[in-house]
Amino acid sequence: MTKLSEYADKYQTIKMKRKDGIIEVKLHTNDGPLHWSLLPHGELEKAFYEIGHDPENEVMILTGSGDAFSGPPCPPNGHNHVSHPVTAMEWDKIYWEGKHLLMNLLNIEIPIIGAINGPALRHSEIPLLSDIVIASDNTTIQDSAHFAGGLVPGDGVHIVFPHLMGANRGRYFLLTGQTLNAQEAKDIGLISEILPADKLLDRAYEHAHFLMQRTPLLRRYARTLLTQELKQKMHNLLGYGLALEGLAASHKSI
Repeated sequence: MTKLSEYADKYQTIKMKRKDGIIEVKLHTNDGPLHWSLLPHGELEKAFYEIGHDPENEVMILTGSGDAFSGPPCPPNGHNHVSHPVTAMEWDKIYWEGKHLLMNLLNIEIPIIGAINGPALRHSEIPLLSDIVIASDNTTIQDSAHFAGGLVPGDGVHIVFPHLMGANRGRYFLLTGQTLNAQEAKDIGLISEILPADKLLDRAYEHAHFLMQRTPLLRRYARTLLTQELKQKMHNLLGYGLALEGLAASHKSI
């Protein structure tokens, strides 16, 4: 088991605070919107594990900083954080972290409220795996980091988006680099509420306080049950997707 004092201040891209059992997890880069890189890729894998092993966490709010959740968008033609042909050993670290990041998130056995505070253009699957997903009215959803950015969409997005959007719609989204605005995301069920940016976090806490009225076992077992199908898909397909992503990244021609 872990304690908040052991992990709350150890990460460069994650701020955490807790009150009355509600832990707020805020992603950032230098106190502004998260700029995706290999740093948060590694930190989130560890942080989700520690959050999930702290019995004093009872409800989690996941949000970002400033006027965006994550970015910047990857330019086309492969200028991702993997911008050169990688070796097997270089990819192995990304493979290991990628395989555990989403599973550690799904293994957090408390309800998670995702409060998307603006454009989520890199790894938007992370907040969309929350149990309750709300967003500010300036939110956009895109997967710029994979196919549009020169990588096989294999580190979980190939599971999450077809699961949430439907198979054909999910494949279209991933292969075209489609950007969805907040209303479009709500219409297809990715998010459930759209709020003004200055009301978003207050609404997240309203949901959290409602959930806290239920018993701990009710909350925990509901989360466990409602994530089981996704975890089964991750077990079956996540490692395979990461392997194909790495194979393609080892031989870039663009």
